[in-house]
Order: sequence, then C-alpha cells, then structure tokens
Amino acid sequence: MPDLKYAATPSLELGAYLATPTGEGPWPGVVVVMDALGLSDDIKSIADRFAANGYVAFAPNLYSGRGVKCVVATLAASRSGKGEAYDHIEAARKLLADRADCTGKIGVIGFCMGGGFAVYSAPRFDFAAASVNYGEVPGDAVNKLVGACPIVASYGKRDKTLPNRAARLESALTTLGVAHDVKEYPNAGHSFMNKVSVGPLTPALHFLGFDFVQDANEDSWSRILAFFKTHVD
Repeated sequence: MPDLKYAATPSLELGAYLATPTGEGPWPGVVVVMDALGLSDDIKSIADRFAANGYVAFAPNLYSGRGVKCVVATLAASRSGKGEAYDHIEAARKLLADRADCTGKIGVIGFCMGGGFAVYSAPRFDFAAASVNYGEVPGDAVNKLVGACPIVASYGKRDKTLPNRAARLESALTTLGVAHDVKEYPNAGHSFMNKVSVGPLTPALHFLGFDFVQDANEDSWSRILAFFKTHVD
C-alpha cells in the first residue's frame, strides 16, 4: 500500500497513506485521521484493516514535517473545531469521492486527536458516518453537532484525560436524534485501540493508563465495522 502526496489546499501538498481492497470496486471509502503521534505504522495498519474489510482507506499526514508550530496548531484545532486541518480533512474526503474505485459514500474515523477531528467533521462535511475513538467532545455538544452524520464512539472509563465524554456525546446525540452507538469500556483507558510505542516514554504512558486493551479493541472494531456497514456501505 503506497505512501503518497495529495493537494490539501491549492498551495499545499501533504503526505498520506492509501490502502485499497483487493478485487474490483467500486468500494465505499474512509478517511483515517491520525492521533497526536502522527501518521505512524499503527495508523497505517488501521487503514489496512479497513481495506481488508472492503473500504478504500486514506490517511492524511496532517503534520507532514512542518515543525512544532504545525503540531501545536493541529492539536489545538482538534479541540476547538477551528483551523486549517479541517480543510485538509475535507480535501481527503473529496479525493476519495472523486476516485473511480470509490462509491462516493465515505466515513471518517479518528483516534485521540483524530477523534476530536471526527467529532467536529461529523456535522461539517458530507460523511456518511463517523467513528470517534477517545476524542474530545465540546461542552456545548448539542449546538456543535446539529446536522451530524451517524456516530459510533468508543471511550475508556479509566481515561483520566477525557472524563465523562462518552456520556456527554451520547446525551447530545440522543437529544438531536442522531443515530449513534456510544460505549465506554470499564477496563480501558486512553488509546486502548492503538499500539503506542514512544521509546523511553512508553512506561510512563502505561502508568497513565495509555494501554492497548485487546478485548475492548476487538469489541470496538466489531461495532465500528457493523455501524459502517449499515451507514457507509
């Protein structure tokens, strides 16, 4: 599966990773939004998993080597709902929609920082469904999520960085009448679907509850794929 570049704006090219199913399309698509660690092998493996399940998966590199200032701005955008990164996500969606091997029905999935982007993208862009995995949820979620596409979301009860976000999201989506599946796993913390390795900092992340949890991961994937089959396929 290739690494490539794409036109994120008329004047900016960003890196990306593309994963396509075997056989003949067209297939539905999914934009895979990276976590705070960037377009890692872990994020690429998630794109590959979608391709194995019949989706054209496109993972943009929202950093693309543009330095610390870009990283800080991108992290802030995932929490505020404002910033150029949203243009880059929409450009990724349009790229998929224009591909001959894509049906034009496209979902978005994000993890950690990417989960925040998925929340804010759900009402903003023409996605058929969004998968939010331990992403930030705005305090005024009812106002911010008006017109959102269907959302499937997974959180960890042990996640001290995002307390009560699952309940906040579920309450808002219920109020708005948006189709959803929100679940909080009691044995999981933050990043329980990601195999994170950051060298000497890895033990500290484990101490803070940033652990891969196999059973919660597989249950989340089962729910995500079933939800996307209903709303994106």
